[in-house]
Amino acid sequence: MAAEFAMERIYVKDLSFESPQAPAVFQGAWQPNVQLDINSKAVGLPEDRFEVVLTVTVNLRGPDGSSAAIIEVQQAGLFRVRDIPEEQRARMLATLCPNILFPYVRETVDSMMVRGGLPPLHLAPVNFDALFDEAVKRRNAKKADGSPTVSTHLPKGAVEH
Repeated sequence: MAAEFAMERIYVKDLSFESPQAPAVFQGAWQPNVQLDINSKAVGLPEDRFEVVLTVTVNLRGPDGSSAAIIEVQQAGLFRVRDIPEEQRARMLATLCPNILFPYVRETVDSMMVRGGLPPLHLAPVNFDALFDEAVKRRNAKKADGSPTVSTHLPKGAVEH
């Protein structure tokens, strides 16, 4: 059998928008501090299918540290991955699939900001290959010294507003 990779469906699994300081958030200058957290996971399903869920949480804080807006998007996709070696499959599920899902997340975040009465927020592209490589290095270091893993935050410049 030949190797196969196919996207079968893309869908929003969960979506949340909060603007806890509204309407006061509309009064001052808009210069938020943006924190962006990204996580992805893949769950195996029958018939060589995998659900990949890309979770992106955006927390915009005002100068006083209070949350001006919080958006969480769980963008999911159903992918068929057949006859691909385990190591290569793991990389595909952690990099290729999130790369397919991320443009949908970008559009959703931007749309939710505008619908919430706030200025658009354009997320910069993410290098999922570099994040995967970093996670593998951390996992290997953890195995070597037994220390717990630390969650990854994207570097500055991952958000344009």
